Amino acid sequence: MARPAVDEATLIAKYGPHLNRRPPGGWDADLEIDRVVETHCCFCGQQCGIKLKVHDNEVVGFEPWYEFPFNEGKLCPKGVKRYLQGSHPDRLLTPMERDETAPGGFRKVSWDHALDRVVSEIRRIQGTYGDDAFAMLSGVSLTNEKSYLIGKFARLALHTANLDYNGRYCMVSAGAGNKKALGMDRASNPWSDIPLADVVWIAGSNVAETFPITTSYIWRARDRGARLIVQDPRVVPLARTADLFLPVRPGSDSALFGAVLHELIRNDWLDHEFIEAHTVGFEEAAATVAEMTPAWASEICGVPAARIAEAAEWWGTSATGMMLHARGIEQQTKGVDNVVSAINLGLATGKFGKPGCGVSTITGQGNGQGGREHGHKCDQLPGNRDISNPEHREYVASVWGCDESDIPGKGLPALALIEAIHRGEIKGLLSICFNPAVSSPDVNFTAEALDRLEFYATIDFFLSESGHHADIVLPGSLHEEDEGTSTSGEGRIIKINAAVDPPGEARRDWEILLDIATRLGKGKWFPYSNTKEIFEELCRASAGGLADYAGATWERIEAEHGLFWPVPEPGHPGTPRLYEGGRFAHPDGRARFSAVPWRESAEVIDDDYPVWLTTGRVVSQYLSGTQTRRIEPLVAQYPEPLCEIHPRLAQELGITEGDIVRVESRRGDITLPAKVVNTIRPDTVFIPYHWPGTKAANQLTIRAVDPVSNMPEFKVAAVRVTRVGTRSAVTIDRRDMDVTDGLR
Repeated sequence: MARPAVDEATLIAKYGPHLNRRPPGGWDADLEIDRVVETHCCFCGQQCGIKLKVHDNEVVGFEPWYEFPFNEGKLCPKGVKRYLQGSHPDRLLTPMERDETAPGGFRKVSWDHALDRVVSEIRRIQGTYGDDAFAMLSGVSLTNEKSYLIGKFARLALHTANLDYNGRYCMVSAGAGNKKALGMDRASNPWSDIPLADVVWIAGSNVAETFPITTSYIWRARDRGARLIVQDPRVVPLARTADLFLPVRPGSDSALFGAVLHELIRNDWLDHEFIEAHTVGFEEAAATVAEMTPAWASEICGVPAARIAEAAEWWGTSATGMMLHARGIEQQTKGVDNVVSAINLGLATGKFGKPGCGVSTITGQGNGQGGREHGHKCDQLPGNRDISNPEHREYVASVWGCDESDIPGKGLPALALIEAIHRGEIKGLLSICFNPAVSSPDVNFTAEALDRLEFYATIDFFLSESGHHADIVLPGSLHEEDEGTSTSGEGRIIKINAAVDPPGEARRDWEILLDIATRLGKGKWFPYSNTKEIFEELCRASAGGLADYAGATWERIEAEHGLFWPVPEPGHPGTPRLYEGGRFAHPDGRARFSAVPWRESAEVIDDDYPVWLTTGRVVSQYLSGTQTRRIEPLVAQYPEPLCEIHPRLAQELGITEGDIVRVESRRGDITLPAKVVNTIRPDTVFIPYHWPGTKAANQLTIRAVDPVSNMPEFKVAAVRVTRVGTRSAVTIDRRDMDVTDGLR
């Protein structure tokens, strides 16, 4: 069983997270720089350009890359400090095997021993229980080449249907909504279109903290007179200067969007020519919102009816407009409903395919765009093809040189896969770049599931909280230790350049996977000697698919500072702005309106759990914190999770600034300091989710999922809050602004 071999305190003492406070040689070291490498940040979907400074095979600093057009040298706190994860004392340098007698619960072993153990366990489990009893979970902070390779590896080397990725917790509702409405899963516009918009509407995204460089594009729109609408349960930093703030209660976004569509129709703020020529389904969508008045929506979402009507007027009467949405509206059991409801507003007013016009998701993880295109989703093949479509399967099989029957069918999405482990149906697991022990909803359930595995192996560069459960740990590579491509949230394919080699006995991730495939006797499917060969096969496999990279080359990507897909043939200029001329990606070229009736969240507040909980990120941390919780300047900026609570609710509960509070849901509880702020709804609390164990916000979240995307409902849960003690006051940088003040 894959229970941690020793207690958590012992694991942390041995493997961290420990805090790296300075680069190799120290801050004042006068090091001779061997080379400066142009590459990209390893964190969010913006994929900002950065130059890494290298000395003696170590990254010792950075320089701004002013020439890269997206960020023009600008970086957020995480980008500035990212290089401190290199040469880190916690870095995994050798393969390890679980050993309860060893200090820290693991002993060092050779690569041959570790890989032979992995292969023997795969064979044992699949021979005993069937091929699908061994599963794989991967992440989308990996390059396109690794994402593609993992999809092929799971299907042909492991021959399992049960592969999924951590984008299931991030981008799938946006992807499903985009494909349903527009026929393609990609942001509709390059970010250079944002400054051209007369109205910028941010729905469910804390842009200033989670995508800081995007803020500069919004400021450029504001500088030329654009109005800014922000929709969120919190007065996030960007909302402080919004022209119109919509303090929507968690889980009610589709009601607000429905009321806006109602107002667009009632006032005839519609582009009838666009609707007639380029869409289908308007009548059904209109009938569904016929009774969704602003007054009706106000009762549900808590936003004054006048503000909803004003948002509709600004959006409906503006010549150009961009809506950007993210996890706030997507990480819900109604995530797909929310996304298509937002797209309805763009279609109704003809705001697609033109400069300064579009409705786009903001991609969360580093390669959240490319990572959801190339086949390491449970239902997907390369090029964003459908694994259940016979024609798609036959084409990919022709590229891979296998029979169509060699490719397994659709597997379980990530949360269902974890539930199958918990039930004992899946016995073995290989993971890479995925930390479900922190990032999954209801993490106590997830820990129980990991405990029940007969065998668990993980590939990683730090020992994550999930890795505590592993039988074998394989030391993989950091972002700057490998070469490949990534695709930014704009849809821009960019080049990742290796700055240094992996340290110690650590190996590049793709080399580890190829070695396992060879030992499984499946090496004939993986004849690669470098990642460029993987990329070239990826391009062939994507040809003709929705995500078509066929005409891309590494040389063009570098020379042109990226290429926007689709790039269907050599010499094609790329496609920065989708849907120009009103041509959408459905076979008939028309976009689809969606009829979205109102439905409630999976869990609602009641007398026992009377407070809404929502979760999210903070500026100095990233995802499950495996990397950022090891970088001292980032930890110092926000050292622990806090419970943001409005003064009115705090007064009702007898809570003052810095008190210790217990937040309980039907699944678990967390004890943490209270931060009393005017920047949140009085019926809602907010907790960031980057911390593990007793500090994990996901002890509280629910395992309910969107019925289409299988996205868990991270943004909505019912909790109760009680004061349990006192502590000195805590501070974070947040302006004192009341969410109920009628912000305009």
